[in-house]
Amino acid sequence: MKRLILSGVAALALAGSSAAMAHVSVGVSIGLPGIVIGAPVYAPPPVYVAPPPPVVYAPAPVVVPAPVIVAPRPYPYYRPVVEYRGYRGYRGYYGHHPHHRGWHR
Repeated sequence: MKRLILSGVAALALAGSSAAMAHVSVGVSIGLPGIVIGAPVYAPPPVYVAPPPPVVYAPAPVVVPAPVIVAPRPYPYYRPVVEYRGYRGYRGYYGHHPHHRGWHR
């Protein structure tokens, strides 16, 4: 029986020394709490904001040049000269001429 105990202690010593040389750090902690479920959190409803309207730029104005028209020279038209000297009708009793008596009296 002594042999059996001695061989068991030797096996434990060999196993313990190899574990000590491996530098394995194993820790078991029993002081951790279990699963903790907190109270519900009531957040305000999300605020929805409409996106800004799209920016639309007016297209550049279309500039169309006037068409070029090639035509013959216009024929000159001269109107007849009409001289108007006013109304030559009735001139009154004396006629308002210098040889009548009524002129510049």
